[in-house]
Amino acid sequence: MATITGPIDVSALRARLDRASAAAEQAGVDALLISPGSDLRYLIGAGGDSFERLTCLALPVGGTPTLVVPKLEQPGYAGIPTDELGVQVVTWVDGEDPYALVKAAIKGTRTAVADMMPALHTIKLGQAIGGAQTLAGPIIRELRMRKDASEIAALRKAGQAIDRVHARMGEFLRVGRTEKDVAKDIAAAIVEEGHTFADFVIVGSGPNGASPHHRDSERVIEAGDVVVIDIGGPVAEGYNSDSTRNYVMGEPKHDDVRDTYAVLQAAQQAAVEAVKPGVTCEEIDAVARGIIADAGFGEYFVHRTGHGIGLDVHEEPYIVSGNSLPLEAGMSFSVEPGIYLPGRWGARIEDIVVATENGVESFNNRPHELVVL
Repeated sequence: MATITGPIDVSALRARLDRASAAAEQAGVDALLISPGSDLRYLIGAGGDSFERLTCLALPVGGTPTLVVPKLEQPGYAGIPTDELGVQVVTWVDGEDPYALVKAAIKGTRTAVADMMPALHTIKLGQAIGGAQTLAGPIIRELRMRKDASEIAALRKAGQAIDRVHARMGEFLRVGRTEKDVAKDIAAAIVEEGHTFADFVIVGSGPNGASPHHRDSERVIEAGDVVVIDIGGPVAEGYNSDSTRNYVMGEPKHDDVRDTYAVLQAAQQAAVEAVKPGVTCEEIDAVARGIIADAGFGEYFVHRTGHGIGLDVHEEPYIVSGNSLPLEAGMSFSVEPGIYLPGRWGARIEDIVVATENGVESFNNRPHELVVL
């Protein structure tokens, strides 16, 4: 079933469809074929899931966008003003060939398919249409990387909502509780504070904090533990939060915690302050990585400095070595260096920021210090 992600701005969506068509032409393809997912949400305001029955937006260069959808799934798209968007809706029922309907909706045979389209549909579309297939991701991401004012407002709303959850951490995080119990309470608070659901909750206490993608466990939180809390989810508009803060249960049990944490805090702050149009993604990564490496912790920073965020928690641009893409106003991403000491403890500080015309705005504004509970 399709999911409508907040109010429909017809003019904005119509402009996105037009830009996507123009981008497809520039990329040398005849049509984009977009299955349910974040790209479809971006283009027509409705998400959903792919099933064994094909749902596909056929967006031909210079032609009429056509949504091919099973008749039984059509009610999920009823809230989309397809007439105003200039989108034709073609339904089909079991026993009919939906791939032939897509072929009839486009001109030419050079197609770009959604990156996450199931192989079941990708292969059958290729067989029906013929010609060359490529991925639509590199075309669509050029549009999605640059957030407009409404998208920035939604990301700001998400950032404020997750900040309110971090402000309540003293309610949940206590010595003697398990990570799993804490995570359950945090997930509920994420919804209470304005998200539609909790997409992820990481509670990494003590040695578990040294595993960047640890989720939660039955480990009992102990006095002196450093606890990494990385949480996020979407607000009604479909845009996501993602913020990490670090807490310590009284006096740290390891005597290197405060000095090491100061290095991490300096690295994260410097990387955020370096964000402005024209600076490359890899330069932001190098700022954080250089400070951590110079302090002797380079081998313990084991991931990129950040990732883009929007309708997906992880999307372009990626703040990583080797990405020479210059930042532009409207590009939104995380800045989240970490230091992870295996078997002992770890920490990560994460804000979502957006490059502005003159610099940077952070959507997360909770204290960056190690919070003592």
